[in-house]
Amino acid sequence: MEIEEIIKKQTPFVKKNILSLSLGLFGLMFLGYGLIVLIGESKSSSDGIVFEAGDSKTSNPSEVNQITVDVEGAVLKPGVYNLSRDARGEDAIIAAGGVSETGDREWVAKNLNLAQKLTDGAKIYVPKTGENIKGGIEDVTVGIENSVKGQININNASIKKLDGLPGVGLVTAQKIVDNRPYSTIDDLLSKKVVNHAVFEKIKEIITVY
Repeated sequence: MEIEEIIKKQTPFVKKNILSLSLGLFGLMFLGYGLIVLIGESKSSSDGIVFEAGDSKTSNPSEVNQITVDVEGAVLKPGVYNLSRDARGEDAIIAAGGVSETGDREWVAKNLNLAQKLTDGAKIYVPKTGENIKGGIEDVTVGIENSVKGQININNASIKKLDGLPGVGLVTAQKIVDNRPYSTIDDLLSKKVVNHAVFEKIKEIITVY
């Protein structure tokens, strides 16, 4: 009975405000629908996010700034060493433990320029006392036998040795050093280090290997 009485009491109010109540009801329905759509879109967006992992093959900066040098002969620990790109001959000898007791220290003092900057792939050989060997760091670079062939490696020869090339003076020798490294001897022309006349004079007695 109480419910029927409440309905009877509210009926006039509902009839009087039917339009407002209808609009309010529709408004609540639209609001609810909007919230449902918004939540669905938000979930869809979050599901579509892709996190890209960093490239695991990215070069290590420390590796980029390194060179590899082979130190053999009469040293305490012969082998291949990774040194800084600014390494000198002395750094390579130290990395190999220094000259051994059987090493020809006098030859080292006369022929190895320990202050010379090394290039990637260089090879240093320290002879034993009494072993006959020619040249220094620039003559014992990996992969060549220039001391036998009489060729000069323009990638690591000293300025003094470059100055001895036909048509090459101290100024040009310094230019050759400043424009290293070279992939082929033709780089002397492409980098405009020497002119064609000088190149023709030296092309048979120079190498890059």
